[in-house]
Amino acid sequence: MSWDRLPHHDWFDKLVDMDPEEIGAFEAKTHLSSLLEQVRHGKRFVITKHGKRVAELKPVNATRGARRRGRLRGRIWMAADFDAPLEDFQEYTP
Repeated sequence: MSWDRLPHHDWFDKLVDMDPEEIGAFEAKTHLSSLLEQVRHGKRFVITKHGKRVAELKPVNATRGARRRGRLRGRIWMAADFDAPLEDFQEYTP
């Protein structure tokens, strides 16, 4: 089977395209909305200024839910003797 007959998959392109595309600061500013839409779909960009890399535009990791106090109540317990001296450390205690 030749390579040109294999089915094409977008996920493979994303896997192969690991290097972020470099884009100038002015162009990034001009096309920010378009860049953000591409970033939303997993694309990464390196923003340059005068040919030097200064920033990376990439998707944010999965967002965490808001912290809620007491959410783990009843799931975590502490032994009554959790702070008792350990036998292995007897020689180090006064």
